[in-house]
Amino acid sequence: MEKELMEKKNDLITRADEVLGKAKEEKRELTDAEAQELAEIRDNVRRIMETLKLKGEFDKMEGQDIEKEALPKDEERKCGDEEKTRALEEEKAFEGYIRGTVLNERATNLTPASNSGGVLIPTTIANRIIKKVYDICPILDKSTKYNVKGKLELPYYDESTQSITVAWATEFQELESNVGKFTNITLTGYLAGALSLVSRSLINNAQFDIVAFVVDRMAYDISRFIENALLNGSGSVTGLSTVSNANVITTSSENAITADDLIKVQGKIKDVFQGNAIWIMNETTRTALRQLKSQTGSYLLNEVYDLASPFKNTLLGKPVYVSDNMPEIGAGKRVIYYGDMSGLATKFSEDINIEVLREKYATQHAYGIVGWLEFDSKIEDPQKIAAVKMAGTTPSV
Repeated sequence: MEKELMEKKNDLITRADEVLGKAKEEKRELTDAEAQELAEIRDNVRRIMETLKLKGEFDKMEGQDIEKEALPKDEERKCGDEEKTRALEEEKAFEGYIRGTVLNERATNLTPASNSGGVLIPTTIANRIIKKVYDICPILDKSTKYNVKGKLELPYYDESTQSITVAWATEFQELESNVGKFTNITLTGYLAGALSLVSRSLINNAQFDIVAFVVDRMAYDISRFIENALLNGSGSVTGLSTVSNANVITTSSENAITADDLIKVQGKIKDVFQGNAIWIMNETTRTALRQLKSQTGSYLLNEVYDLASPFKNTLLGKPVYVSDNMPEIGAGKRVIYYGDMSGLATKFSEDINIEVLREKYATQHAYGIVGWLEFDSKIEDPQKIAAVKMAGTTPSV
């Protein structure tokens, strides 16, 4: 068994090298199919490594007198091993449940999440979904996150109301007292839900990795929803939609962005915040910017051919991130955000809770996987974020 697993792992790594090598040789980004294949290879290699590690541990334990054996000296390592073993047991129990082989009241290996009622995905699965959301959604990952319940008050010092005055003074004369105004940015919590349907035909296929499918599908749904709320504002969540008017550059044309527009918006952010600044835009906007040149004739948008790089383009020296949730170029639309996205505060009041709905979608030959979360987002430091807005007025729908 061990030899076969090692050979399979080596074959997978060799295939991954071939895919990456081909893309690098052709100086292009990975295709969707290649990216999907590499993700599957990564997951398979990780599972093989975990299996080999567990097998080695069980081999060492074989033949030992467990009752007389002293406790391990390294308790931290022991706890880590127990956590991994528990996670594997929970995943196995979850697969058994959604296959219909484990009944509700007999799923003893399942560890319930914080909500009550229903059958829940184990805590280990819920945590993996949260991590996936952060990986998929850069704006969420780069925002300043608060994991607290109830309302959160963030004090904000508004120096524009009245600043502290420093002036030359004369002995025995009183100094004038001045100070800016303190205000509060309030973050509450708004409930959101996501639903994914899983085909029973896929579930009944023993070769199909059901847990990975549920995690990836739910993570995609949730990340797309959160990203849209953070970029455009949605419902009561404002996100980046309230960028300070002082930091919004309006183009002279309704359908074109110039190099001067980009230079102006970058100049809106103070140098102290430029270190972690990024661009966020739609893919069509990035395509429109590919032909822009500086006064010296150099392209402003540069390609990055290092496949290990977290981004594939730079604009005026800063990384470019693309999102389908950003509007395309059009009259009155905010089509580009620039700055240090830690100026955006995101608060999660409730961890993501997941339930498996076995009967509700039986007539569709599917199971439902439903996820709930509660969050809010507002700009907490207006100095860090700027935007490009197209001239004109957004047509009414």
